[in-house]
Amino acid sequence: MKRPGPLLTLLAGLVLGLFLLTLNATTGTKTASSSYEEKSPSPAPARSAASTAPTPAPSPSRVPAADADYAGRTDDDAAAIAVTVRDDKAIAYYCDGRTQESWLKGDVEDDGTLRLTGQHGAKLDGTLRDGKRVEGTVTVGGGRHAFSADRATKPSGLWRATATVRSAKIDGGWIVLKDGTQVGILTRDGKPSPAPAIDPETGAVTVDGQQLTARPATP
Repeated sequence: MKRPGPLLTLLAGLVLGLFLLTLNATTGTKTASSSYEEKSPSPAPARSAASTAPTPAPSPSRVPAADADYAGRTDDDAAAIAVTVRDDKAIAYYCDGRTQESWLKGDVEDDGTLRLTGQHGAKLDGTLRDGKRVEGTVTVGGGRHAFSADRATKPSGLWRATATVRSAKIDGGWIVLKDGTQVGILTRDGKPSPAPAIDPETGAVTVDGQQLTARPATP
């Protein structure tokens, strides 16, 4: 058998090449040289505004007013005054030891100020001074008095006793000062009079022949 001549081999190669080019054009197949594409680098993830914002500093927690008792006199020496602070609440007692008294109460503000009120328009405006004393003014019965009350230790401070004795309603208030002096008023059915002395160690007091017990007053 004769082998195909060179011309026939060349023609066969041309036909095969044309066939492959036609196949690529109709199917969209990429050649190896065009299949490589350089990938662009992915952009870095953007930080959210929340992740970059500074964390706010925590607000300082409020320090409550220390529980304490205070006792002193008005600057004009007209009356004694006592203040008791418990759990950011305060009670105060103004007493001249004869006929005029007033119980006042209210809250201790964040800055240590006191705005206390009582019956018949009585009010006290004061400020705690480093837990050592209370200074301010008190208005009772239309009179306004400046005062200063130092921190007191028992038995100094504010005492109170309430009871019914021989069908009379008894309400007694006492301020025991640092030097042991007692200033108090006892009311019988709303009528005031100087209070009998209490035993500052026990609070014992005798009223109209009956023994009562005065206790430290709290808000």
